[in-house]
Amino acid sequence: MREVMLIKLGEIVLKGLNRKNFEDKLIRNIKRKVSALGDFQLINLQSTIYLIPQGETADFERVEKTVGKIFGISRYARAAQCDKDLTAIKETAVKYLSEILPKLRTFKVESKRSDKRFALKSPEISAAVGERILEAFPHLSVDVHNPDITITVEVRDFGAYVRGDSLPGAGGIPIGTGGRAAVMISGGIDSPVAAWMLAKRGVELVAIHFASPPYTSPRAEQKVASLLKKVAEFAGKFTMITVPFTEIQENIKAHCDEDFFTVIMRRFMMRISEIIAKKYRCKALITGESLGQVASQTMDAITCTNDAIKMPIFRPLIGMDKDEIVEIARKIETFELSILPYEDCCTVFTPKHPRTKPVLRDIQREESKLDCEKLIRTAVEGVKTTEILD
Repeated sequence: MREVMLIKLGEIVLKGLNRKNFEDKLIRNIKRKVSALGDFQLINLQSTIYLIPQGETADFERVEKTVGKIFGISRYARAAQCDKDLTAIKETAVKYLSEILPKLRTFKVESKRSDKRFALKSPEISAAVGERILEAFPHLSVDVHNPDITITVEVRDFGAYVRGDSLPGAGGIPIGTGGRAAVMISGGIDSPVAAWMLAKRGVELVAIHFASPPYTSPRAEQKVASLLKKVAEFAGKFTMITVPFTEIQENIKAHCDEDFFTVIMRRFMMRISEIIAKKYRCKALITGESLGQVASQTMDAITCTNDAIKMPIFRPLIGMDKDEIVEIARKIETFELSILPYEDCCTVFTPKHPRTKPVLRDIQREESKLDCEKLIRTAVEGVKTTEILD
């Protein structure tokens, strides 16, 4: 008996003629993520990836946590591999599950016979294994509707596999299959969630953060890096570009109507982000905007913001309310970091009465008071890059 991991594919199985490209990318992503945890062989067969340790050094506890954060996986489970022999299967089930079964009251057995050459059919395998489990653990009873554990036996080409309940994977499609985009990241709750949601659709990320020292502190920038580190656990490593934004904000405050400050600021951010995104071969921008959440996220304000650039802007949170966003933030462990009291540049010079229905010609009139090209050029020339590791 040896322990392996069975990884089940998600929507990749629906990709038709492109399926192999998605599977190959997922296998490469898995290899890279688990390479530091041991030496593994990966075999892809019948919509299942077998993660097989080579030697005795595999850290399966850490492997399990790591695999659970890889996009493209629907479910996964540690399993015991044994010979395709009924006696071996029964004894493996008793031995492999000997630590957990004494703590439970009910169970059922499900069998999947992919190898049709195996003499017994699935119901016969389940009955035989169930009988042996009851013999070894007489306190248990069978419950086919709501068991404490479902013991699964899979008879496949390479052997037989016995496992308990599988765990839900991260879902989505593999990173690297959905193109590359730049996420505009703040220290708030929303933008890390937006980054995670697009990464789940296979998008490679570049992160752009705007800092306004001395109004924002180094600790605020470190907070953003920590948030991105959490996202990188799912999205893989990527680059964070920090843009100096103080001069632009001070110029807007000095020369523009206060009511339009937020929208003008957002338009500058979009223009700068588009320039950086093109440099990093990104095809779109990502923001954490949710319709109507704040003054700069009304339909009129978003329309004015969109006008500043030609690059597509993805807003995965646009129809979500705050509770829904917070739920995901807690799930990916960014929420507690997001609420740390280190403010980002979006809170600097906030107008008392921002326009919720700005008109584009009024925005353009206010912007004409500034040397926009020079301010943007200076900001782009002053960027700092940080590598965010997964």
